[in-house]
Amino acid sequence: MRRVIPLAPPLANHWAWYDKRALSLLFAAALTVLANTAISPALPDLQAMYASQPGAQWLTRLLVPAPSLSVIFAAPLCGSFADKYGRRPLLLSGVLLFAIAGTIGMVLPGLVSIMISRLILGIAVAMVMTAQTALTGDYYTQPKRSQIIGLQISARNFGGLVFILIASFLASLSPKAPFAVYALALLILPFLLQSIKEPQITVKQQQQTTNDTQQAASSWRLQLVILALLQLLTNLCFFILPTQLPFYFDSLGKSAAILTGFALATIMIMGGTSALYFSKLSKRIGNRRLLSLAYLFMASGIALLSTQNTLAIFVGVAATGTGYALASPIFPAIALQIAPAQQRGRASGMITTSIFMGQLLSVFASMPLINTIGYQATFAIIASFLCCLSLIAALLHFDQNEQA
Repeated sequence: MRRVIPLAPPLANHWAWYDKRALSLLFAAALTVLANTAISPALPDLQAMYASQPGAQWLTRLLVPAPSLSVIFAAPLCGSFADKYGRRPLLLSGVLLFAIAGTIGMVLPGLVSIMISRLILGIAVAMVMTAQTALTGDYYTQPKRSQIIGLQISARNFGGLVFILIASFLASLSPKAPFAVYALALLILPFLLQSIKEPQITVKQQQQTTNDTQQAASSWRLQLVILALLQLLTNLCFFILPTQLPFYFDSLGKSAAILTGFALATIMIMGGTSALYFSKLSKRIGNRRLLSLAYLFMASGIALLSTQNTLAIFVGVAATGTGYALASPIFPAIALQIAPAQQRGRASGMITTSIFMGQLLSVFASMPLINTIGYQATFAIIASFLCCLSLIAALLHFDQNEQA
């Protein structure tokens, strides 16, 4: 008789709440969502404050994606550092640098200096994300590993919702007040110092690593490249929502500011909730089937955006956020599974790079389409592309224990 796996996540008694290492990794994951979002509510006032400075309009808009640019180049180096010198020093120094580079914007005199601090912030994000992903692979095996990865995605979504509300309130007080949100990193640093220990690779893991290296020296690297490419394309498609929704609502003659705020909140709530079910869904249907299903959610959601009906758009936003939250944990989960234990830092760095590269490329890929054929046709093309990704995902075989 087939065993039924309940889908309801028993969060009240979840083992992770009693594991200091797990809580530390969740705190670190939630922290990284601050990088791009914290100062968004203050951008108009920042532009007005520095209006006399050359290029103020462009520099102000680049403050948000600036950390992503640093992550793309820094994450691979952070991965190599983690494998060579350890995950713990990378994580702790990354959190400290995150707090310093983030909060210093409160006292910097101009946009250029703030931009430099934002680029340094991106290096800190790369350090934290690479280290916490590698530590997840070192500390836990299945099924706990998948559970933690799903909880991390959920923490980023719910954390992002809370942080953006705090930042919006601070922005109403002063254009530079939202930079103070980054000081939250200092609150979790003592907890990290106490709970995060450098993992020791066991004899069994060393033997497994040797076997993996001998039997599949190039196979896992090729699979990792494919994973990173899929992660990049997933983020490229998804980030058309936060980057283009305000302008799409405006083109429809709707209240762009209010509707965009509600739409982003919907994405975070649906994403945070859906990610809680990742581990159980992955166990029930397997990662490749779940990824295929997630792409179908995203495809149907983005297709609904072209209806121009507000209710349908919000249903589409919810579906897209659900699909993205279900897809996101799959990439690090499989990467940590296929990479040898002593190469998890590099694998984590590559996955982190692909996330932020997809975010940056989203604007450059969508804008020419929108300017040429309009929003509706662009949404239709992206939805069709996601359907193709769904088919490709269904044919992939990364999981060694995947259901047939």
